[in-house]
Amino acid sequence: MDSKRDIQICTKKLVISRIIYSLVALLIISTGTAFAQESLISVQTDDKTYDEGDTIVVSGHVTTIVGGTPATLQLFSDGNLVEIAQITIAQDGSYSHTVIAEGPLWKTQGDYTVRVSYGEGNIAESEFSYSPKSAAIVKTTNFEVDAGNHGTFDVKYTIKGATLKDIAVNSDIFGLTVLIESADEGTVTLELPREFIGAEKQDGKDEMFIILIDGIEVDYKEDVTHSKSRIIIIDFEPGDSKIEIIGTYVVPEFGTIAVMILIVGIISMIILTRNRFHIAPRL
Repeated sequence: MDSKRDIQICTKKLVISRIIYSLVALLIISTGTAFAQESLISVQTDDKTYDEGDTIVVSGHVTTIVGGTPATLQLFSDGNLVEIAQITIAQDGSYSHTVIAEGPLWKTQGDYTVRVSYGEGNIAESEFSYSPKSAAIVKTTNFEVDAGNHGTFDVKYTIKGATLKDIAVNSDIFGLTVLIESADEGTVTLELPREFIGAEKQDGKDEMFIILIDGIEVDYKEDVTHSKSRIIIIDFEPGDSKIEIIGTYVVPEFGTIAVMILIVGIISMIILTRNRFHIAPRL
């Protein structure tokens, strides 16, 4: 009887031991997986959209520095290696590297993957979209603007990175309001006919236009001027929608009406002032 009891006790101990060993093994495996998934390095780019010729700034941080080990940067497009570099890690664990998006390997439009590895098994990735110049949509055409009693006039334009929705005369600002739909940064070039819109000084020489994008004044560039038109180039950002071009006159009839109203107002003020201070003659 004692031998049977001893066998049962041994069997129970064996079963318990196996259960304990299994739990320990599972704990070790799960802990090892957790550590493997926790990367020591991070990576990001300074933008999510780039065009050919842009500068891409790749940066990140290493939580644990391993001696003088550098990080390895790789850029992939559809699985093809586009760029590779080794990056020195700073003493505080930060790193940064710039890449110029141009060259024979930068021809494919689409998503690109940035992969940075550090030491053994530490990998971080980030993505951005890229468009070569050949893929950029550039549209050049004329837009017919309503000029009231003067009929219409054409504004020739070229736009990249957006769609031009409307151009309208805005007599309140002596200029034009241009509506665009922009999903990317880009430029719009407008050829403004002097007959209908302009910005001039009192001596008749050209004055600078005032350009507002969504209410904020911005700089612009001006191409070679012509006797019949002025060509201005305006840069915009993703999400910009309303461009106001403020000059000193827009469509002669609007300017004339404004001047006539001003003259009438001045004359009325003079008459009222005279009547107010008029002194009746003595008898």
